[in-house]
Formats: sequence, C-alpha cells, structure tokens
Amino acid sequence: MTGWGIIGCGMIAKFHAKAIADMKGSRLVACYSRDPEKGAEFAKTFGGKAYSNLSAMLADPDLDIVTICTPSGAHLEPGVAAARAGKHVLVEKPLEVTTARCDKLIETCDKAGVRLGTIFPSRFHRSAQLLKGAVDANRFGSIALAAAYVKWFRTQQYYDSGKWRGTWKLDGGGALMNQAIHSVDLLLWLMGPVKSLSAMTALRAHERIEVEDAATSVLEFESGALGSIEATTAAYPGALKRVEIAGSAGYAILEEEALIKWDFAKATKADAKIQEGMKLNTTGGGASDPAAIGHKAHQALFEDFVKSLKKGTPNLIDGMEGRKSVELITAIYRSAKTGKRVTLAKL
Repeated sequence: MTGWGIIGCGMIAKFHAKAIADMKGSRLVACYSRDPEKGAEFAKTFGGKAYSNLSAMLADPDLDIVTICTPSGAHLEPGVAAARAGKHVLVEKPLEVTTARCDKLIETCDKAGVRLGTIFPSRFHRSAQLLKGAVDANRFGSIALAAAYVKWFRTQQYYDSGKWRGTWKLDGGGALMNQAIHSVDLLLWLMGPVKSLSAMTALRAHERIEVEDAATSVLEFESGALGSIEATTAAYPGALKRVEIAGSAGYAILEEEALIKWDFAKATKADAKIQEGMKLNTTGGGASDPAAIGHKAHQALFEDFVKSLKKGTPNLIDGMEGRKSVELITAIYRSAKTGKRVTLAKL
C-alpha cells in the first residue's frame, strides 16, 4: 500500500485527495496545513491524519509520497523538506516560479535519491496523447504554426480571495504562470524547445494585483516552426483553452479535452474513428471557474508516478520537464519588460 500525504489543503488539494481515493493500492495517510482547523476539516472529509507541524508529518513512516499544493512560489521549501525526509515529491504546477528555485528543488531531490514529478494532468488526456503521437509520427509534415490560446475569466473577487494571488513572489505571474501554464506545457511537449520569442503583457481588467491579466507572445521553435501564445483572465465569460497545430500535411485543434479538428492529407481508418468519436468536453476546464475540472487526469498522472517507482523507470513529467514551462514563461515576462526579443539558452 502506497501512503500519500498532501501539503496544503486548499482547492486543488481536494482533487489530489479524490485521485488518491480512486487509486488501487494507495491511501491518503496525512495532510498538512498551517491552519489547524482547515487541516482537521480536510482530514475529516478525505481521511488521513491532519498535521499543523510539517516535520511531524514527514516523520510518519507510512508516508511514501507527498504532493505539494501550496501557493506557486512556496513549492520549494516544503518540497526540499520532504525530499530530505526521504519522501518522493509531486508538485502542482508550476514546479516553482523561477528557474533558480526549480533548479534547487531538482538538485535536492536528486541528492536525496527521491523521485520528483510535476503535475500537468492535461498530458494524460487521450486526446492530447493522440495529438502527440501524430506529431511524433510526422503526420503534420512541415509544421508551419503552433499556438496555445487560453482566454479565461477571473473575477476581482478571485484575486482578492488570497493575499498571495496576483503577486510576483507567490503567484509568479498572472494569466500565463497561473492559468495558461497547462497549455504552455502541452505546446512544449508537442513542439519541442523554443529558440527565441517576443512578447507583450498588460493589466486590463483587474485591480490590486502586480501581475498581468493579458499576454501575447510570438515564438520561434528550434525546429523552425513559428508559434504563438495568448493568455488572459479578462475574457468574459471565458472560453475553453485551445492548442492548434497546422502543417503542410495536417491540421488539428485540441479544445480542452476534445479534438475538434483532425484532418490529414494521408487519412487512415484510425482517423475516421477519432473524428466519429469527437465528443463535447467532459469538464468546464476552468474557463470561468477554477474548480470546474475533473480529477481523473490527476489520477492517471499519480498512477504513472507510482508505476515508475515500482518499476524503476522514469515518470512522464519529472522535474526537468516541469522546469521547461517556467523557463519559457519567465522569458516571455523578460521580453515584455524589456521590449526586446529573447533568445533561450539550450539545456
């Protein structure tokens, strides 16, 4: 039986708890919150023991894996503590808010001999995997354009609900770092590294926040393909996020969990089945409500992590994979601040 612990008992932690509950051979052992009442309520609802002392929780011998659900800029410290206690670490997106903090967490986990993973559930949707397979099989031919669009809506109340929201220190950014990062990760997973970019950001519809609620960027991938990213939390009432790939031999659009376009010059029988099976999205995707997501993709990611531990094989989204989206987004912010084109370093 794999024992799990959750650090941070906010909204996203509930999806973690539901995913763990649905997994065979796993159970929630513990949760940690600085607020004892919040932790107790979480444990009462989802099981396990509530801790208000992190060291005490990490000393639990039944604990094998911890998931980090604290604010984005507070992932490093509990992650480091968990790694040094010999626990494997899964971190909600983003891995951290700067590449330096990502690197510290990666280094600590490597040194401690524990596994590190980043939580990007969108990769585990069947539709995303079909898209990845088509790219890897060169079915698009020469890819000309690849884009990610995240036009969501968040109220002022959303930003006012927590002092950390909309701050550079703990949110790490705005519409890009917090909301669009799932699509940024998908774009990088599908297309590979970005060579250079130019970007602009703006604050258009919200008050009392330090970060952007609108951003746009033009990308040059190392492959030679061009791309773009558009992200906002100021688009009422909010639309489902989209990833588009257009090439000389194919064109596909992924809208949240659904492939709404799937056309290739050399069609196959499998393509016909995919087109016939195109369905409405199963969740609202968080377009206007951050809680309007499901937990099944989290479950699939968690199961991949456990499987990798048991078999001694790499997990799909490790620390270095999680670092990539942070590197790209911070480069976008740098370009927007300086007004200059940014060239990314090759790792």
